Amino acid sequence: MTHDTTSSRTAVGLLLAFASATTFGMSGVLARGLIDSGWSAGAAVTVRTAIAATVLIVPGVLALRGRWHLVRDNAGLVTIYGVAAVAGAQLCYFYAVTYMQVSVALLLEYTAPVAVVLWLWLRHGHRPSRLTILGAAIAAVGLVLVLDVVSGAELSTVGVLWALGAMVGAATYFVISADESNGLPGISLAAGGLLVAGAVLLAAGGLGLLPLRASTAPAVYDGHAVPWWLPVLALGLVTAAFAYVTGIEAGRRLGSRLASFVALGEVLAAVVFAWLVLGELPRPIQLAGGLLVLAGVVVVKLGETRAPLVAEPEPEPRPEPESVSGRPAA
Repeated sequence: MTHDTTSSRTAVGLLLAFASATTFGMSGVLARGLIDSGWSAGAAVTVRTAIAATVLIVPGVLALRGRWHLVRDNAGLVTIYGVAAVAGAQLCYFYAVTYMQVSVALLLEYTAPVAVVLWLWLRHGHRPSRLTILGAAIAAVGLVLVLDVVSGAELSTVGVLWALGAMVGAATYFVISADESNGLPGISLAAGGLLVAGAVLLAAGGLGLLPLRASTAPAVYDGHAVPWWLPVLALGLVTAAFAYVTGIEAGRRLGSRLASFVALGEVLAAVVFAWLVLGELPRPIQLAGGLLVLAGVVVVKLGETRAPLVAEPEPEPRPEPESVSGRPAA
């Protein structure tokens, strides 16, 4: 692959990753309006997942081009993706925020990039460079400032465990999304994962593990009322279907390590949308933290460039040509 091709692939990957992070960041703001109008968080998550699965199932099937063996061969992977990366991450986060402050739960969930780096190091021997470690540290400091945790927050052991469960789900999302070896088109993986997640969430609701309560009352955002179905469609089409597909495609171009750090932009996007849609103006310290998050991503990218994830294989020795008599030629 030429340098220009690699640079173009990375540039497209970064654009997709930022698009994914931005649209994921809209989900909390949109859901907030629904929850305040009478929806349970579980119902909002379930409807969001179901709409996305419905929208992506047809293009996901078409992208297979009749290669149904890819689905059979990767049934376990798709199930893990749906259960852990989609349903598990959202359910764990939902329970975490019932025991602790939202900002602390979100901070713990977004230690996922560190978990990805450790996983790649321990499982695949992809030792992070010093720049990657430095970028992780800068991004972590920025994330703390964005979430304004420094003002003080109470911790709950149960809440911490649920938030760490959400972190595992998020890390699983990044690792599986970046894997191209399974042969599944990105949109097919997203469709299958969302379909599995929707089934799991509905089952959890049916068993009484997840409260499912909806309302047709208008959703209110910064004093402006909108029909309930508008944020519901936006949650399913934009913050789920579009966000998951672009996230998977970004991961396959950038690798799970870099993609997971770029995804930290979701937190910054959530702060900005909360300001624009809910009228919650971010503090200067949060804006400074956002700049640190972006700086951390840049440093991680520099570390990725200098320390490739996979070493180049040594060329196999070529056999010596033989003479007509069968002995090696001189």
